[in-house]
Amino acid sequence: MECHPLSRLIVISNRVSAPKPDQPAAQGGLAVALTAALRESEGIWFGWSGHAGEDHKLDFETHAGVTSGTIDLTAQEIDEYYNGYANSTLWPLFHYRLDLTEFERDYQGGYERVNRVFGDIVAPHIMPDDVVWVHDYHMIPLGWILRQHGMKNRIGFFLHIPWPPTRLLVALPDHKRLVEALFAYDVVGFQSAEWLESFRHYVTHEMGGTLGENGRITVGGRTIRAIACPIGIDSKDFIANANTDHARDVKMRVLESGVGRQMIIGVDRLDYSKGLAERFLGYERFLQKNPDRRALVYLLQIAPPSRTDVESYQAIRNHLDSLSGRINGQYADIDWTPIRYVNRGYPRDTLAGVYRAARIGLVTSLRDGMNLVAKEFVAAQDPRDPGVLILSRFTGAAEQLTGALMINPYSADDIAEAIGTALAMPREERIARWQPMFDNVRDHDVTWWRERFIAALEAA
Repeated sequence: MECHPLSRLIVISNRVSAPKPDQPAAQGGLAVALTAALRESEGIWFGWSGHAGEDHKLDFETHAGVTSGTIDLTAQEIDEYYNGYANSTLWPLFHYRLDLTEFERDYQGGYERVNRVFGDIVAPHIMPDDVVWVHDYHMIPLGWILRQHGMKNRIGFFLHIPWPPTRLLVALPDHKRLVEALFAYDVVGFQSAEWLESFRHYVTHEMGGTLGENGRITVGGRTIRAIACPIGIDSKDFIANANTDHARDVKMRVLESGVGRQMIIGVDRLDYSKGLAERFLGYERFLQKNPDRRALVYLLQIAPPSRTDVESYQAIRNHLDSLSGRINGQYADIDWTPIRYVNRGYPRDTLAGVYRAARIGLVTSLRDGMNLVAKEFVAAQDPRDPGVLILSRFTGAAEQLTGALMINPYSADDIAEAIGTALAMPREERIARWQPMFDNVRDHDVTWWRERFIAALEAA
């Protein structure tokens, strides 16, 4: 990271992904990028401990050169802030699911109180020259609270999920209060030009904001810089993973278990925003329309559960269990099951081998800030014989991975036709589509993302 030599990076997010003694290597591209920057700048990563306690105990731990500070929350705060406002109000609303959005004043109050807890506890540990980077929808008001502590530091915020259109955001009680809090930051980053444009539209139409050069937006007496800064994966590491002996063994296992059939792979958290039901129905439409090709293909869906305490997540799991059972019951044969549905996660090197064994990577998100699975699929492919990416046009990744077959995930026919096209696509076309996507994934990786945002923040 090209920080000023006096600058120390302070990262604040809901959860901390810094390395731990029993987990020497940080998991995931975001963790790798941020821990590298924290190590170089001798910074600190603050976040919720994941535990419920009676007080807001702050524990510091340093491992592999990275210091983390974790804070306990009470059971009530977890329910109101995390399960409540963050994941039952903001998450569904920002993913265009107004029908699933819960508007509870207790949730909003708990959300603001927890952000104040974070601000009050973290502020004494931030030095005047520190660069502060706050992450995601859990922490939107935090910059405003830090300013109330008299902080003059450069403070940036990055939103990892979509920013909703104005007509949806105004359904949120006190929506203006939430957006005003973003003007306490110096730089606000979004995953795509579309989400940035939605933010600019809201600010100009609902708050009377004015747009300046180089992404600057002014409301009242406060000017911020808002940028599109798409996150990437740790591409170097993932490409290396795809070429390990373990990944090759996984690939062979998958190919042997498929007995010559072409595999379609889906890897997603068990979340309604990922369009998993729509994926199953689109695949079923392919089976309906192509009876002669049924036994030549199968769908492997890996969907580890998430947010199991939130009712809407319990409902999607029950729905997918029922849907996969019905499709398999209707179409399976004695030697073929159309859907292999797995509710568990796998290590990155295992996933790399699975991706490489697939003819099709199927991403059907109904709305997604980015979707790194699409980038992982591209990175893992064999350059001599790559698979085909089928990608929802409603993902942030669609702006970058233009060689994919773009689909409307709400249309079962669209998904079915794309599957047929991908299965029939000749190798030359697959390579021609894959190569520019691979170049993008390699060049615009998570380190590029981190350096681009930090550079904008340091220039603020």
